[in-house]
Amino acid sequence: MKILGIDDNPDIIKYVDLTATGMGHEFSSANNGKDGLKMIQENQYDLVLLDLSMPEFSGIDVIERLIADNIIKNQKIVIFTASSSTDNDFDELIRKGVHSYLAKPIDIDVLMAKITEIDSLN
Repeated sequence: MKILGIDDNPDIIKYVDLTATGMGHEFSSANNGKDGLKMIQENQYDLVLLDLSMPEFSGIDVIERLIADNIIKNQKIVIFTASSSTDNDFDELIRKGVHSYLAKPIDIDVLMAKITEIDSLN
């Protein structure tokens, strides 16, 4: 499975990279929303792990652009968030095309279960 991680925290990217590649998946990453969006527009990923809170071009900005470009439906996007967003906020993102979300700090067992869940859908 091809996985893209978009997060401005290099430690999280490394953590997800080690987890995904350790499970036998191909992993690519971007450390900001603009580069991540470009990668999504130019490639097909089986799973996009997207941080909501990034400076300049946030995960919300990425989602809004994917909606505007009508390509969100082609992606399985899982949000990473440490924010205090409400369930209503997450429900709205899911209605817009996001698959699901994971709370930070990310538990390795939860991350592995989510990767396995998405892999079973492909």
